[in-house]
Amino acid sequence: MEHAIEPGRVTFDDKMVVRKAIEEAKIPFTYISANCFAGYFLGGLCQPGHILPSRESVILLGDGNKKAIYVDEDDIAMYTIKTIDDPQTLNKTVYLRPPKNILSQREVVQVWEKLIGKELKKSSISEQEFLATLKGEGEFEATQLYPELKYTSVEEYMKRYL
Repeated sequence: MEHAIEPGRVTFDDKMVVRKAIEEAKIPFTYISANCFAGYFLGGLCQPGHILPSRESVILLGDGNKKAIYVDEDDIAMYTIKTIDDPQTLNKTVYLRPPKNILSQREVVQVWEKLIGKELKKSSISEQEFLATLKGEGEFEATQLYPELKYTSVEEYMKRYL
């Protein structure tokens, strides 16, 4: 985790603080390292901001050959539940690394191409270009950006159950 880059770095820093506090307090734990949520990455063929796989084209990040581990969220839950009463996992980290799911972006695209019976048009973006797009992302809080819109408060939402 210490080699993560921004903007993800802050998440890992926060996790390390929490882990240290748990361990110093001698609270029993089992950490689950789930890697990449399939629902977030696979649908968009590992392209940030894409949620559905294209049937026409894909932008590869760099050469598209860096490996990652993709795990279905239901599988993460299944393995997590198994660790609850397992003394083997007490005060340990359990890593989810399904062997068939350790793939590069290029390999993910190949799986999709095989499934749809069609080759996608491929282009690429360099690591520097990709990182520049992350730095250029502005952040807005929606209710401040659009104060004229009325959002549903928790109280209003809960009234539907009366």
